[in-house]
Amino acid sequence: MKKILAVTACPTGIAHTYMAAEALEKAAKEKNVDFKVETRGAVGVENALSEEEIAQAHADMDVDEGRFAGKPVVKTAVGQAIKDAAKLIDEALQKKPSASGQDYVEQIAKAKTERSGKRTGPYKHLMTGVSYMLPLVVAGGLIIALSFVFGIEAFKEQGTLAAALMDIGGGTAFALMVPILAGFIAYSIAEKPGLAPGLVGGMLASKIGAGFLGGIIAGFIAGYVAKALKDNIKLSKNLSGLVPILIIPFISTLVVGLLMVYVVGTPMKGIMEGLTAWLTTLGTGNAVLLGLLLGAMMAFDMGGPVNKAAYTFAVGLLGSNVYGPMAAVMAAGMTPPLGMWLATLLAPKKYTVEEREAGKAAAVLGISFITEGVIPFAAADLFRVIPATMLGAGITGALSMMFGNTLRAPHGGIFVLPIPNAVGNLPMYAVAIVVGTVVTALTVNILKKNKE
Repeated sequence: MKKILAVTACPTGIAHTYMAAEALEKAAKEKNVDFKVETRGAVGVENALSEEEIAQAHADMDVDEGRFAGKPVVKTAVGQAIKDAAKLIDEALQKKPSASGQDYVEQIAKAKTERSGKRTGPYKHLMTGVSYMLPLVVAGGLIIALSFVFGIEAFKEQGTLAAALMDIGGGTAFALMVPILAGFIAYSIAEKPGLAPGLVGGMLASKIGAGFLGGIIAGFIAGYVAKALKDNIKLSKNLSGLVPILIIPFISTLVVGLLMVYVVGTPMKGIMEGLTAWLTTLGTGNAVLLGLLLGAMMAFDMGGPVNKAAYTFAVGLLGSNVYGPMAAVMAAGMTPPLGMWLATLLAPKKYTVEEREAGKAAAVLGISFITEGVIPFAAADLFRVIPATMLGAGITGALSMMFGNTLRAPHGGIFVLPIPNAVGNLPMYAVAIVVGTVVTALTVNILKKNKE
């Protein structure tokens, strides 16, 4: 018997979400189809689909196709599901699964998806917040850099284009960075009920001066407070609609706000001020050591927790106008895949035909700052590839900090380098990346033996 999975959701998550689910369940039962529906309503996800169920399914009806790679997907409005659920069931049954088979880039995508699926607990929640925050940081950083095209101090003259660009990038996009981080950490923990207290807690962290560290704390407090209320407040059906709209937002926002103002905010502000002061007054020796550490972390697990810890640390500092660590982190993240590409060119006999072809794709991923491009090489030869990439990335990070390189955008690879003032001391930044790439390639080739 074929199995169909569905996900229903509507803007308010109160009525149509459940009406569509009920209609689909009824139609599937009449057609004797194995069926399950996940609802995304105002109280969050209910009846969630498991990985095993997705693997067993013939087809899916969902607004988010990411979980259903390889499965035929039907997307439609909830109104259509309510009006003609039987037709949607038939359409899903007639769909055929997509062909299997992977090339190198698909392997990378699969590895990243698998890692995302394995994330649990606080790490998963933090990465959710970071992923929603990143577009603001990227856009804001690049727009700020554009304002400097007119001169470093040009934005101070009111009414000019430079001032407008600074207001858009720094005054608005960067101002939203911490609230969005906190809001979506809370959202990851408690679904929709966590969003309001998370956003408010993040905004308070910004106003108080607690920075991204305060935003992270606010997000976790908001999420767990909202989840506790969501799990423990039980009212009759007639009053249950008040829980997600009135009771949870009011109580959780009040609790988070008071804790941020009277308990968490001031200590976090002190920590952020101390960290910022230390980073802005680093001597050359300490700067090199910091760059070495961040660079090695970027290459240690290729997009895993250690890599993301270094990246999140650097991104968070952008809001405090500290741009050196971000430059070191991106350069070090580009070096491992670029190094493996160069290694396959320098010593082709040490690699299979497939690995030499994969090296070409790794080069594209490397210049795009996708460190995960090394994963297939590391999976095949972990104890030679990882030490070599860590050495090259560490040297790149150290050189970047020693040269005083800065970066105002947290992603983009070489594609952000031509933007005026996006990178400080651009020629030496390129030198740091090239040196790390060469070191990686030479080291891994020294460690590797020729293929039979």
